[in-house]
Amino acid sequence: MRVAIFDFDGTLYAEETFKLLMNHLKEHPKYGTKYKRFYRSIVPPYIANKLKLYPDAKMKERSMQLYIEAFDGITEKEMVAYFDELTKPVQQDFNQTVLTRLQQHQTDNIHILLVSGAYTQFLHQVTAGISFNQIIGTEISYKNNKVHTHTPISHVNGTRKTENILQTLQGQQIDWENSYAYGDSFSDLPVLELVGNPVAVNPEEKLKLIAKERGWEII
Repeated sequence: MRVAIFDFDGTLYAEETFKLLMNHLKEHPKYGTKYKRFYRSIVPPYIANKLKLYPDAKMKERSMQLYIEAFDGITEKEMVAYFDELTKPVQQDFNQTVLTRLQQHQTDNIHILLVSGAYTQFLHQVTAGISFNQIIGTEISYKNNKVHTHTPISHVNGTRKTENILQTLQGQQIDWENSYAYGDSFSDLPVLELVGNPVAVNPEEKLKLIAKERGWEII
């Protein structure tokens, strides 16, 4: 079985999810009042990160945790509706070249995975109309059908992406040499190195240099 693995931020989606989510919360008619508390809580780790006292991976995970705490106690249905409000603006910023590649892989009967650090529910909502065999993202915890923030999230980023991919595909016979992976950042490197056809999409400088050195395709 061949696979095609797609990153989301900067790859399928041309922008950054977390900036979008922050603006959505800030301007939201129902949940906007929670923004100030979220913003105050995120400033200390953000400053520490900029001073290189707090690692990037921990900063991203902490940000995801603090964001979802704004929705503590709301129902799963309400959370889905909140993310669904972002479907149209997100799809307007899809990278059409990458989307065409994805559709071609589907036509070729290649197993498609979307792997991202974004919330899994968000990914399901904003990719409505696109068929994936699996979507791997950061899970939101629920208890009694309500958001439960006392359970720490496990942000899918860096090596966790690779671990989740291998776990999801466990037991399958994968033709890695003839498989594909698409990513835009240096943190996507472990995933890109899994396959015989890695593709760097609008890559950041560090990944761009590696892609050129190794003769990888660059979109």
